[in-house]
Amino acid sequence: MISHKDSMRILIADDDEDDRTFFSDAMTELKMDNELTLFNDGMALMDYLSNPDIVLPHLLFLDLNMPLKSGFECLKEIRANQRFKEVSIAIYSTSSSEKDIEETFIEGANIYIKKPNDFTKLKKVIKEVMDINWQFHSSGLNKETFFFSI
Repeated sequence: MISHKDSMRILIADDDEDDRTFFSDAMTELKMDNELTLFNDGMALMDYLSNPDIVLPHLLFLDLNMPLKSGFECLKEIRANQRFKEVSIAIYSTSSSEKDIEETFIEGANIYIKKPNDFTKLKKVIKEVMDINWQFHSSGLNKETFFFSI
């Protein structure tokens, strides 16, 4: 169960170190109250999530194209487990393929984000996603309808 403290717990799984740093720097500059945990591949993410003692994240940013275990494979595993039903998943990818967007939506992703290559745009996207996600968590709105692509 996700607890609703003031701090938002966010995970990001991305094999590109520069993208992880870019994301982490954007989160720091936003000065929003959050706990960010970074993973460099899908296998490390799934190992972490398999620990029954962790406090579940509110939001997971998931790169699609990672070695060892792809973001798509992680998405399917996470959505197959009832324990994670309240975790919002934002696909965070360089791909703008309609097929990728549609397949991740079908598998249960809440948001599809094409990775911005501009720091200001990245901060804006992260802030929008976190604001919307927090509204859903704090208001109890239906997670099934929480989907958009930016």
